[in-house]
Amino acid sequence: MATRAVPAPLAQLPNALTILRLVLIPVFVVLVVDAGGDASWPAGIVFGVAGITDQVDGWLARRWEVESEFGKFADPLADRLMIDIAVILLFAYDRLPWPALVLIVIRDGLLVLGTPFALRRGYDFSVSFLGKAATWVLYASIAFILVTDAGTDWPLALFWSGVALASLAGILYGVAVWKAVRQ
Repeated sequence: MATRAVPAPLAQLPNALTILRLVLIPVFVVLVVDAGGDASWPAGIVFGVAGITDQVDGWLARRWEVESEFGKFADPLADRLMIDIAVILLFAYDRLPWPALVLIVIRDGLLVLGTPFALRRGYDFSVSFLGKAATWVLYASIAFILVTDAGTDWPLALFWSGVALASLAGILYGVAVWKAVRQ
C-alpha cells in the first residue's frame, strides 16, 4: 500500500497523542484517589482513552512513516507509566493482589532499565504482536477493574491473562536482546 504524504503539523499527531497519554496520568491518579477504591467510570474512561491513544499513535506513525526517536522512547514509557501507576493504585485500594504489583512493576522495571543497555549495543526494538496484545489486554482489563465493583472476578481473570502475555512478551524480548548483544 502506498504511503500517504502528510503535512508537517499532522505528522506530529502520533507524538502529540503520546504526550496526551502522559498528561492524562495525573488526571487519572486524581480520579482514582477521589473514588477511594470504589468503581469509577471517570477513571475508567480516562484510562480507556489512554489505551486507545496508544493504539492510534503507533498505527498512525507506522502508516504515515513518521516514526520518531521520541516516539520510540516515549510511547512505551507512557504505557509503562500509565499501567504501572494503575496497578499500584489498584493494589493500594485492595483491588489487585500483591503478586500483580510485583510481576508488573518488576517486568516493566527490567524493560525500562534494560532498554538503554540494548540500544547502546545496537539492538533495534520493534514491537511484537504479542507485546501489543499484552498491552491491549492489560489496558482493557484494568479499565474493567476500574469500572466494576470490588470483588468482581471476570476483570481479574482478564488481567491475569494480560499479565501472562506481558510476561511471555518480556521473556521473548529479553532472549532476543541477549542473543543480539552477545554477537
